[in-house]
Amino acid sequence: MGGAGAPEWLIREDAGQPVLLALYLRQVLGIRSPEELPQLRGIPPRANDRSAAAQEALEQQWRVHWAMTVEPQAHPSAVPLELVDEFGTSLALPSEGAAELRRAVVPHAAEALAYAKSANERYRREASHGTGTRYRAYAGAIAEHERQVGRRAHSFELNVQVLPLGQRGLWWIGSLTIAVTDGLRGDVAAFDAAIHPIIAELA
Repeated sequence: MGGAGAPEWLIREDAGQPVLLALYLRQVLGIRSPEELPQLRGIPPRANDRSAAAQEALEQQWRVHWAMTVEPQAHPSAVPLELVDEFGTSLALPSEGAAELRRAVVPHAAEALAYAKSANERYRREASHGTGTRYRAYAGAIAEHERQVGRRAHSFELNVQVLPLGQRGLWWIGSLTIAVTDGLRGDVAAFDAAIHPIIAELA
């Protein structure tokens, strides 16, 4: 961050339980989109015995839920949200237009909640070991970008979701949000190289 009047950057890093929950449900429901984003590690694929029309309806409803989960302010619901009772306060879906998704997720509530909680706790444990160092990669990339372009970085925001995905890499999942695999985030040199183009695009 800069001083008074200087450009500011805000980076939020997490392995958010809502994001993990959405991705777990995506996987156990056999949803393909977003196709470029890999599957979570260690979750066996589920057989899909739905009709093509039923699957398409489910995928469309999940995509709406995914957008609201990743960047809720940019994708507000057009109708009120209602909690799915089996998920406690962890999952709310639109009161209209999400009936198929609501029915489909209920049988997976307990395992989905346990997975999201466990993965989030694992991220927090690993992040706590690097307290004070986790943001050096971002600061270093910003400083390098400023050297390359010969000016201060523009103000920007970036949300980073560190996820246990099965394929190492980094992907845009929203206009201000990226997903990065936990293995890549833990590799200092590789993450520095991967985050630099992101910073250059934003700053």
